[in-house]
Formats: sequence, C-alpha cells, structure tokens
Amino acid sequence: MLSFQLFVFALALSTVRGISFFIVGGQKRCLKDEVHKNVLVTGQYHVLEEQNSGKVNLVVTDAKSYVLYSKEDVSSGKFAFTTEDYDQFEVCFTWEKSDSAVVQFREVGLELKHGVEAKNYEETGKAEKLKPMEIELRRLEDLSESIVNDFAYMKEREEYMRDTNESTNSRVLYFSVFSMCCLFGLATWQVLYLRKYFKSKKLID
Repeated sequence: MLSFQLFVFALALSTVRGISFFIVGGQKRCLKDEVHKNVLVTGQYHVLEEQNSGKVNLVVTDAKSYVLYSKEDVSSGKFAFTTEDYDQFEVCFTWEKSDSAVVQFREVGLELKHGVEAKNYEETGKAEKLKPMEIELRRLEDLSESIVNDFAYMKEREEYMRDTNESTNSRVLYFSVFSMCCLFGLATWQVLYLRKYFKSKKLID
C-alpha cells in the first residue's frame, strides 16, 4: 500500500502540461514554468496552418534570458533541454503577420513534460535490450530518485525559511529594544527640560 502511495505521489511530481491558446499578429504569447535542478524538460508544439498568414517564431529562454531553443517559421516539432539549476524557463510564440493574412488569430498547441514523464523508456529499453519488467523497474527507480530529490529540496527550502524567520525575529527584537531606549531617553529629556523650565519660572522649588 505504501509503495502504491509513493508511486501516485511521484506521478504527481512528474508533470505533463498541455495547453492550447491563440496568438495575435505582432504580439508575443509566453508560458512560464519552474523546474528543479538536473530535470529533463521536453516540449511538443503545433501551430495551426493558415495560408499566406505569415510565420510564427518560437523561442525558449531561462530566467537569465539565455536561449535554450529557437526556431523560426514553426508549424510542429519538439524541443528538449536539461536544467543546470533550479530555474524558471519561458516558452514564447510570436506571429509575424503578413499583410495578406485573412485570419486574426493563430491557434497554438503546446505540451510540456517534466522529469520522469519526459523520458522515453521504450527507446532506452530497445537501446539497452531491457525486458518490459526491467524497463518498469528503471522507471520506478527514477520515480524514487525524483521523490528523494523533491524531499531534499523541500527540506532545504524549509531550512532556508526557518533561518530567514529567525533572522527576522532577531532584527525585530533589536529594533524593539532600540525603540524603547529611544522613547525612554526622550521621556527623560522631556522631564529634565520641563523641570528646568519650571524652575526658571519659579513655579517649583
């Protein structure tokens, strides 16, 4: 039962995202996503063909604007890359609409796969001459590794958030003590000043 729960949890971690949308001539439509370190990402796209409507360009970049994949005048195809660090990538489509275009919109279909779901185990099995059971075991091994990596990342984030919280609490405490000292000093100065003022006016002894 536990192994089945882990298997389902791993399937949830290894995502497959498919989306269909429309682009307008001269505008850029982008899709952003975040992935962990050393994760394989694959994408399959399809642009609905329209005669004499101009070309659609595709660019995939990371958070530092480094181009991971680029192609002009796309109709359908695939791309793949492996992340070097925890990063955010962006998939952008741009339609260079021609003057003779009749349509106002172009439909684009995009399917993204992360992690284990992005790997082709059938091709791996053929290349390494693995039996179906061995292929499934390889898949389960990768799923287990994905679970371990995700838990390690969550633990790292938890430690980072805890350190940030403790640092913030310390700063708030120091600021509160400093504020109280300032208020105490100001109150003392006001008392001494008023005492001196009243004495000068001979209102008190």
